[in-house]
Amino acid sequence: MNNDDNESIISHLEALRQTLLKCLYSIVIVLPFMFYFAPKILSRFIKIILGSNKVTLNFFSPAEVFIIQIKMAVLMSVIICFPYIAKQLWNFILPALYDNEKKIIKSLVVISSILFTAGIVFCIFMILPLIIKFGLSFQSENIQAVFRISEVINLGLWLSLAFGLMFQLPIITFYLIKSDILSYSSVADKRPYVVVALLVLAGILTPPDVVSQLMLAVPSYLLFEGGLLFAKIK
Repeated sequence: MNNDDNESIISHLEALRQTLLKCLYSIVIVLPFMFYFAPKILSRFIKIILGSNKVTLNFFSPAEVFIIQIKMAVLMSVIICFPYIAKQLWNFILPALYDNEKKIIKSLVVISSILFTAGIVFCIFMILPLIIKFGLSFQSENIQAVFRISEVINLGLWLSLAFGLMFQLPIITFYLIKSDILSYSSVADKRPYVVVALLVLAGILTPPDVVSQLMLAVPSYLLFEGGLLFAKIK
């Protein structure tokens, strides 16, 4: 490897470092404000996911709720900064792309942000209440549900982030086809492998229970099909 290659690798690594630092700085700047609003956000979050179910969340250590508020503040910071983070990451990738790919990428930054937010909203308002209701369905005269707040909130935060990321699947599918990295037929023919990959990924991103995994994997597959269809007709 000659000096030019070494300098090229070093410059790319430096550009990546600067990009990641900008992303991190944006989160750090927003984080104090989110921590200030964390108690109100947490209270609203709990009301939404519990819905009309008569459930009291319990905590069993003095700092448990405080730690949850920190996690909530971090997640909210990532959500708010996501458009900026996505733009910085795409800006890092853009120089290596062709002109037609750049046009596609620029439009996808906005769509990516919208899908990320939509995934989180879908999870909070639709999926989490269903999971709570499913858990309560096991109650009986001799069995009563006692939910620990950290477990419920951690489940909610992880699933929200997982849905936000998995909702990027239509963009990935569309980009791979439109950039001629993969053909439509080759992607369509690999549907069984996609199903397996999504189930494995859902198992990694969610807690070890089948309900959460299926609730993430099924919408993700539908999004994959949506991206495939959009790439075909666009």
